[in-house]
Amino acid sequence: MSWTYLDTGIVVVAAVSAMACALIGSFLVLRRMSMMGDAISHAVLPGIAAAFLVMLSRDTAVILVGAALAGVLTAAFTQLIHQAGNVDRGAAMGVVFTTMFAVGLILIVRSADSVHIDVHTVFYGAVELTPLDDIAVAGVRLPRALLILAAVFAADLTFVLLLFKELNLTSFDADFARAIGFNSRLIHYALMVMVAVTIVAAFESVGSILVIAMLIVPGVVASLFTRRLWSLLLAGQAVALLCAVGGHVTAITVPRWFGFSDTSTAGMMTVVAGVVVAAALVAAPERGLAARALHRARVALAVGREDLLVELMRVEERGGPPVGGRELVREESSRIAGRSTRVDRTVALLVERLRGRVRSGVGGYRLTAAGRRLATGLLRSHRLWESYLFAQGDTAVGEVHFAAHQLEHVTSAGMRADLARGAGATDPHGRPIPDAPDADAGDHSPAGC
Repeated sequence: MSWTYLDTGIVVVAAVSAMACALIGSFLVLRRMSMMGDAISHAVLPGIAAAFLVMLSRDTAVILVGAALAGVLTAAFTQLIHQAGNVDRGAAMGVVFTTMFAVGLILIVRSADSVHIDVHTVFYGAVELTPLDDIAVAGVRLPRALLILAAVFAADLTFVLLLFKELNLTSFDADFARAIGFNSRLIHYALMVMVAVTIVAAFESVGSILVIAMLIVPGVVASLFTRRLWSLLLAGQAVALLCAVGGHVTAITVPRWFGFSDTSTAGMMTVVAGVVVAAALVAAPERGLAARALHRARVALAVGREDLLVELMRVEERGGPPVGGRELVREESSRIAGRSTRVDRTVALLVERLRGRVRSGVGGYRLTAAGRRLATGLLRSHRLWESYLFAQGDTAVGEVHFAAHQLEHVTSAGMRADLARGAGATDPHGRPIPDAPDADAGDHSPAGC
């Protein structure tokens, strides 16, 4: 891979574009208005064309003003249809942006000879060409698109810094913000203006379609890793930078593996964004698939340990001798009963995790004093829940066992005391409800076993 100053210019323009979109787009994600960015990106087309037709100028300031007005109209019309017609907000958004997009296309097509708007550039961007259109600034030639995007990014940053408290409140609790005197509607429309301006500024680099990924993906990825607003905004900037750099690098390297010279940087930025989202969904520390799977495995192991304690407690209750692993396998686990080695290994693992609560000896396993206290609380919870569920009349006697088995693992000592007030001496099956254990204090949960 050969890297030139043109590649550096492309990456810088793409990075500033993506970071500007990510900064303002994160608030759309927080407000659950991600598709508003899509709506505005399509709806600004009539604003761009109308601004030229009225002012007869392709000056950037004129185009941005037209786009900003179109963005405000999009938000206003969406709100009007949503409230006046009692229409779902998503449906109202779809009606508005498709209508305005169609109007924009008509204006562009009918006046294409004089407006000189490249429809392909509007849709797909042309970040690869931005370093060729440069301007001398203090003796240094910089891409014109970079100067525009840098100015818009600075405006977005200023907007966020000046209205950070208001944006924070209206994004997380608009009703509370209105109650303490903040004009949430004004903040909303100001945000829509900044979204529209940012989208138009990004047209030249990533286009009106691909700009959506840069508006939404950084905020979505960052929200999977943090709940703090400042951290979310900073993480969004890092994701945007990664998409820009990774997009261009893959655009000039990956196609060669398949016999092509290169491909669209803007397109590959979106592909990289999709890969980043997929990786975040797996690796996020709390909400990721891996973390959730690990949590489920830990809970399952903890529940298994507690079930083993309860089974040993039932053996003692019947006055039986110590039992081995296969005798402790519950009926619902009979699918593995034929694999004695697996059963013994599983029970041995659970016993290892219950060190100090279960002891092994000649003939099998027995509870220690500490294990007996914990098992008594669990068995007491189980039978109290059976009594409660049966007394409510919502669960038949044959069904209370399964429900109680789920609830016994998340029942605290205080909840056991509440359940005991309405229970008798036996459960619906006629089995005695154990007395409260000596150390029946504090919350009980699978993680505590």
